[in-house]
Amino acid sequence: MSHLRAGFRRHPVLSTLFVLALLAALIFAARTARDAMGWDQRFAHAPEVAGWMTPRYVARSWQVPPEVVQDALGLDPGDGRRTTIAELAAERGQPAATLADALERDLSAWIEAQP
Repeated sequence: MSHLRAGFRRHPVLSTLFVLALLAALIFAARTARDAMGWDQRFAHAPEVAGWMTPRYVARSWQVPPEVVQDALGLDPGDGRRTTIAELAAERGQPAATLADALERDLSAWIEAQP
């Protein structure tokens, strides 16, 4: 223990930098372990569904199969249109926020049902 104190006294700047680097390494290791173990929820970082988003963008950002979004929106499989949520809502005569909220509920329910 006296060797450590002597080292800190002789090289205070290097010792401080070493401790900070060690602390940073431990923080990054803990974050990596947390992500690898799946401690955070799968959709915790998914953005809110907005009117400008396309169904494909929603599927990718929520990390769900495209078929799940198509089913939730009542779209035909393989429909190649690049329609936004706002355009779909306008076609159905409802506000985009209502359709977006319903889609978020459906996606959250699907994700919760996954093992």
